[in-house]
Order: sequence, then structure tokens, then C-alpha cells
Amino acid sequence: MSMAHLRIALGSALLSLGLAWSTAPGADTLLIEGLEAAAETAPERPRRGMSMAAVERQFGEPLARTPAVGQPPITRWEYPGFIVFFEYELVLHAALARETR
Repeated sequence: MSMAHLRIALGSALLSLGLAWSTAPGADTLLIEGLEAAAETAPERPRRGMSMAAVERQFGEPLARTPAVGQPPITRWEYPGFIVFFEYELVLHAALARETR
């Protein structure tokens, strides 16, 4: 590669880096604002570590219960808007349900 080609390549790389650097803070702000807005409209869900009994007391009877599978046993309860995954008797994760069309 000639010295001229090397300078052009280096200049292009630095320009790209500079443009990426200058736009990154704005993109982060938009992302954070979007996440905050989504959190405000998301349904309340069970917290990790809650017992099955506590989930049922707070959120009522689930629409569907899937029996435990695997080791450790993972159970799934479906509620309107979210699904709760239990490991043994404790909440492992509560995820928003996908909308069906």
C-alpha cells in the first residue's frame, strides 16, 4: 500500500470514529428515554425470588400452568401480559408475553 493510500485509509478511519463518537451520546439518551417509557407502561410482574404462593396471592390464578420440566425443575405460569418461570417454588424470571396476531 502506498503512503497516499495509507493516509486516505487512516483519515477515513479517524473521520468515521469521530462521527461515531459525536453521535453516540444522543443515541444513548434516546435509548434510555425509550426504556424508561416502556417500563412505565409495562405491566407489573413478579420479582425474582418470590414464592409461588406469593405470586398467586398478588396476581391471582394464572391463565395456564405448565408442569415442571428438567433438572432443576422449571415451571411456567401464564398471566395476561406476562409469563412467570419458576425454579422449584421460586420465581426465576417474569417476561412480557409476546402479542399474538
